[in-house]
Amino acid sequence: MSSTFDQRSRLAAVPSVPAGLTENDAQRARDLRRMKILATGLLLCAAAIYFVMRWLEHRDGQDVAAWVGYVRATAEAGMVGALADWFAVTALFRQPLGLPIPHTALIPRKKDQIGEQLGGFIQENFMTRDVIEGRVRALDLPRRVSTWFADPANKPRVNDEVSRVFKLWSEMLRDEDVERFIQAVLKWAAEPVWAPPAGRILEQLVAEDRLEPVIQLACDRAHDWALGSSLLIDRVVDRDGPAWAPKFVNHLVGDKIYRELTEFTYKVRSDPRHELRIAMHDFIADFAQELQHDDATIAKFEGLKDELLGRDEITGAASTAWQAGKAVIEQMLDDPESTLRTSLSDAVVQLAERIRDDEPLQAKMNGWTVRAARHVAENYSPEIISVITETVRSWDAEETSRKIELQVGRDLQFIRINGTVVGSLAGLTIYTVSVLLFS
Repeated sequence: MSSTFDQRSRLAAVPSVPAGLTENDAQRARDLRRMKILATGLLLCAAAIYFVMRWLEHRDGQDVAAWVGYVRATAEAGMVGALADWFAVTALFRQPLGLPIPHTALIPRKKDQIGEQLGGFIQENFMTRDVIEGRVRALDLPRRVSTWFADPANKPRVNDEVSRVFKLWSEMLRDEDVERFIQAVLKWAAEPVWAPPAGRILEQLVAEDRLEPVIQLACDRAHDWALGSSLLIDRVVDRDGPAWAPKFVNHLVGDKIYRELTEFTYKVRSDPRHELRIAMHDFIADFAQELQHDDATIAKFEGLKDELLGRDEITGAASTAWQAGKAVIEQMLDDPESTLRTSLSDAVVQLAERIRDDEPLQAKMNGWTVRAARHVAENYSPEIISVITETVRSWDAEETSRKIELQVGRDLQFIRINGTVVGSLAGLTIYTVSVLLFS
């Protein structure tokens, strides 16, 4: 804040610098003012010498030295040259002396044309396919970028920049936008009919015997549950058995049920061709067919899908999961030593090392960048150039003239200085030749 205030204070200290200009513009304004003073000083000096010489030539009763005529001619021509070049330079930016002289104030009056011509010049000479291709190919971006990222000295910077990119991405995704996106996805997901595609997928899985590991897992879990079900079976038998039955009878019944259950689940688990497993396969195959061709099954499946996706708990759970995950990610990104940050930066560095060490891959990627640049040049150059033309068109005419004068005005003052010098030399030469010819 203090640096901004100091900069504004320095700009305010320069009266000739318009408000809103940068510190660089302020320095340009000071340089321009000094050059204007120098060029104007030479003009005034030439004028002073001229009038002194004229006074010496018209003094009564005194002979005039020969050199006076040479100096007068030199000063006169220098003064004319300085005035002519002052007019030429000034006419670019404003009307000299405020007079409505034709073809003056060229930049303010032709601002839009200048912007269009500048854009056209850049498009014709810089945004061409050959120029863009050559420049992009010469840059060799894949090698340069990968070499920089793979340099161990840049690893802390890579860590910080990768973290900053992910944090920016996280900040850009507002919670309410994510919630609306989740709702839109769920709504979109609920619109298509799922049953026939699900049936075809299930049928394919059955045909390729891809469900056998799932069935095996279910059988293993069923047997594991049976092995630990002894106490549960005893409680059920005690609760639901006849009240008159002795307790040891209930224990015998419970033991019998337990042995039968564990033996049965073991057989199902161990025998891939067990009747129950075959029945499970047949059931799944029939269900796959019903999902595709049975209207009642399709209707039930779609109703269950709509009810499930339409529940507020689903959307709420997804939103809660996003918020929790976002908080964890942001916390890990703030820690320079966190696993997430180091993993992300390491992944970037490893990718860069691979590109750096793989010249064929570099050549392929360089070809991609060249084709991308060519595509941009061929299809989007008018839009890119329009940035220049539209920006210049939006500028205020006087402000545009002032900005351009600050950029090139100092150099243009040399035209005035050169005009004074060249005019003086020309005047001296013409006067000398005329004296030699007619004396």
